[in-house]
Amino acid sequence: QVQFVESGGGLVQPGGSLRLSCAVSGRMFSIWIMGWYRQTPGNQHELVAKITPGGSDEYAKFVKGRFIISRDNAKGMVYLQLNKLEPEDTGAYYCNLMIPRDWGQGTQVTISE
Repeated sequence: QVQFVESGGGLVQPGGSLRLSCAVSGRMFSIWIMGWYRQTPGNQHELVAKITPGGSDEYAKFVKGRFIISRDNAKGMVYLQLNKLEPEDTGAYYCNLMIPRDWGQGTQVTISE
């Protein structure tokens, strides 16, 4: 069974930065493509970024070069560096596989003055 524990969210002003972390339990982590998703109230989870086991990354169009996804296969960790945050980035952020398993608790990111 795969479990995800996200952390690092918070309240920041527009233009600020945060670094999100996700601890993944699962023996096959090193061969999974991992993703960061976000969810706003009333909406489904949307993919923000994904990273292959070898470190190749892709981003949603709305990221516009502001975020960086990374991973540490030895530690079972996935990270998301959020820069130049905008109010529209507010939401709960989750990590998961490309075909999502049960969601973790997520970490809340709020962008506000």
